Amino acid sequence: MSARVFEAARIVTCDPQRPGALGVVSPGVIVVDAGRVAFVGPPEQAPLLPPTTPRVVLGDRVVTPGLIDAHTHACWVGSRHDEYARRLAGADYRAIASAGGGIQATYRAVASSTEQELADVLSDRLRRMARLGVTTVEVKSGYGLEANHERKQLLAIARAAREHGVPSVVPTLLALHALPPGVSDRAAYVAGVADRLVPEVAHDRLASFVDAYVDADAFRVTEARVVAEAALKAGLGVRLHVGQFADVGGASLAASLAASSADHLEHVSPAGLDELARAGVTAVLLPVASFTLAQAAPEVDAMRRAGVRLVVASDANPGTAPTESLPLALALAARCYGLTPDEALLAATRNAAAALRLDDRGILRAGLRADLVVWDFPHEHAIVAPWGTSKAFEVLVAGSAPTPASAPEKITERQDGGR
Repeated sequence: MSARVFEAARIVTCDPQRPGALGVVSPGVIVVDAGRVAFVGPPEQAPLLPPTTPRVVLGDRVVTPGLIDAHTHACWVGSRHDEYARRLAGADYRAIASAGGGIQATYRAVASSTEQELADVLSDRLRRMARLGVTTVEVKSGYGLEANHERKQLLAIARAAREHGVPSVVPTLLALHALPPGVSDRAAYVAGVADRLVPEVAHDRLASFVDAYVDADAFRVTEARVVAEAALKAGLGVRLHVGQFADVGGASLAASLAASSADHLEHVSPAGLDELARAGVTAVLLPVASFTLAQAAPEVDAMRRAGVRLVVASDANPGTAPTESLPLALALAARCYGLTPDEALLAATRNAAAALRLDDRGILRAGLRADLVVWDFPHEHAIVAPWGTSKAFEVLVAGSAPTPASAPEKITERQDGGR
């Protein structure tokens, strides 16, 4: 692939090696070559390139790393609109679940779908996410519940990732989401996941992580530990749903396992946050879900004081976060959780990459993947406003733009031999 040069009024690198919280270069130049960033910096320091090198003049638009959605359940089918209406009328999550709704409702839809049907729906969803500026998405299973359907979900995720290719996909096995219908022997179910499903998934390279829903009315710390330790033994990373409805010790479990992330965290004690910080566990905040469930925000100030690294994700799922929009989650994190615009942007770029253990993206720096977004804004703080529509002008994944957010004629290219 030949080099391309992008000139912009502001380039937000999110690089901790540069001055300022976001490492802004203004004005700036990015050189992209062979899917990587070859140079980023001020125009006067840009390398000399052949006069035929395409130059993309972006004017007063701002460039950031591609957004990374580090927690989604995006491989779902069916609709739970009836639950949403019931929730608006006052029903709570647990009441809906006990009546056969919630995760069980989506389980039935997934169980009756083919792998190809799941992959097709997910591909469409990923394409829409890419148009919103997302270049990497974590996608969980967790609606299959039974081993064969969990594998089917993971195979569908792999198929969608392979056939669509954009955004990049990080697959996660979430077998400990809920008990399958008719299962009463919890210990046997957990043992089956740990002893058979986790090693099989690792062997077939169907997942990078294993997750578990640790909460009241979900899975116990002891149960999640069995599966998490099996994941670590199999070479997979661990991520955990922690404290969405109650503090049952999930934060301590995540810390003891050196998990990549603990997600939700609406109900976690200061001691639990201190443990997460000491263990280097990232906090993944999911404000769309807490907004939908009318929950109070997590203790973000306490997280800051403890030194916990913050990530914001969409939690895209059919029940509690029926959205595909990470920018919407960023807007809610700023308005409802009190994150600053700088914190929110880092939470969906550099910090999100760290939560997924991806050291080749989330930052615009020479040598890293050229995942970037050109925004139709003069300043990055505008990104966290609740626009309700895509404001991405162009999205590049590994240097290419297979899903442009705007018509190509908006871009002005010139070949003038300048820097």
